[in-house]
Order: sequence, then C-alpha cells, then structure tokens
Amino acid sequence: MAQATAAPSNVVLVGKKPVMNYVLATLTLLNQGVKEVVIKARGRAISKAVDTVEIVRKRFLPDKVDVKEIKIDSQVIQNPDGRQSRVSTIEIVLVRKD
Repeated sequence: MAQATAAPSNVVLVGKKPVMNYVLATLTLLNQGVKEVVIKARGRAISKAVDTVEIVRKRFLPDKVDVKEIKIDSQVIQNPDGRQSRVSTIEIVLVRKD
C-alpha cells in the first residue's frame, strides 16, 4: 500500500466534497499571496476541478487569474480485487495576474 504524501502548499486536491470547498481553498491560497495554484483531480472529480477553476476565474476573480497550463494524463491503479485499471488525471495551473 502506498504512503500518502503531503501535497505542496500551493496544491488543491479535488475529491468528493462540494465544489465550493475547493473554490474557497483556491481563493484562500491566492489571497495569501501564492502566485500559482495547482488544482489536481482524477477520475470523476475532473469535472469538479474544471468547475472550481471556472468559478474562481469568472465569478470571484475576473481579470485577476489566468490558466497557465493544463496537463492531462492517466494512471494505472490497482483495484481492491487485484485488477488494474486506468484513471484519467488533470492538473490545472492558475496564475495570478500582476
């Protein structure tokens, strides 16, 4: 079993919580002066990550943040029953405009 490692301080990991939780986490990081925030998600949470970025960009910080980079990939994970399956992943890098 893999050990969970702590995410860097500028990363928001999107999962099962409501979208606004991740929006608030992103806004908090940006308001603390972080220049770049990385929003990461995989599988079904990818749409929530995209929603998070769009809400931050369009509703809360219009003309203050840009999408710098979007990376898509897939990971092979081991299911509890021993089978392997692929899970899509996304990383969206938001950068504060100066």
